[in-house]
Amino acid sequence: MPGEALLGLIIPFLGTALGSACVFFLQGELSRTVERALEGFAAGVMAAAAIWSLIVPAIEDSAELGRLAFMPAAVGVWAGMLFLLLLDRIIPHLHMGEDQAEGPSVSLGKKALMVLAVTLHNIPEGMAVGVVLAGWMSGEASITFAGAMALALGIAIQNFPEGAIISMPLKGEGWSRGKAFMAGAGSGIVEPIGTFLTIMFARLVVPFMPYLLSFAAGAMIYVVIEELIPEMSEGEHSDVPALAFGIGFTVMMALDVALG
Repeated sequence: MPGEALLGLIIPFLGTALGSACVFFLQGELSRTVERALEGFAAGVMAAAAIWSLIVPAIEDSAELGRLAFMPAAVGVWAGMLFLLLLDRIIPHLHMGEDQAEGPSVSLGKKALMVLAVTLHNIPEGMAVGVVLAGWMSGEASITFAGAMALALGIAIQNFPEGAIISMPLKGEGWSRGKAFMAGAGSGIVEPIGTFLTIMFARLVVPFMPYLLSFAAGAMIYVVIEELIPEMSEGEHSDVPALAFGIGFTVMMALDVALG
């Protein structure tokens, strides 16, 4: 595997690990306002990544279809959304904001479900990075290395708050800082695994690149709509999560356009 691809594999996981490392530097738990802002920021990054890093390249790679160039992207988006819907039905999990409604004392089982929820979020993100890197390595897709790195960096940025949202409450429940950090960082391990497997099957991936790019986009859109937006909106009315969404969206858009 080229060193550049290895870098793209590691960067998103580092975002989760750095966020989880907040347990070593911050006291107490994150306030719900801060958590909602972080969730809004993550949602904005994922929404922009789905559009500029995944759907747009999928349509560009289907240009030979003329006016029907949107079809592979449309099929892939729906396949990705239905795949995440199926995971939601098969694997019971807790939405990240639900444990706050239970008060400060939350069972270990619910904490485990919260970790599972974040882990599920990370599946399409790892696939997205892997598909984009595979497209760049093949040289047959309209994907540059800078564009692939923009996606990896954008996902790392939105992984930072997810790591903190996992590790900080666990520390508040009495976990040691080390164990809370490992749980938060561990939630992101599926990303490099998914990225690696996708790259290893690059030759099989390339012919279906438009479908796979948009599949990852659909899965990410599902996470944003079904998980992150409800979580950032719950509780007392606040404009902070909406503004954070806009910041995240703009940051990811700028990264992709400037580096892509």
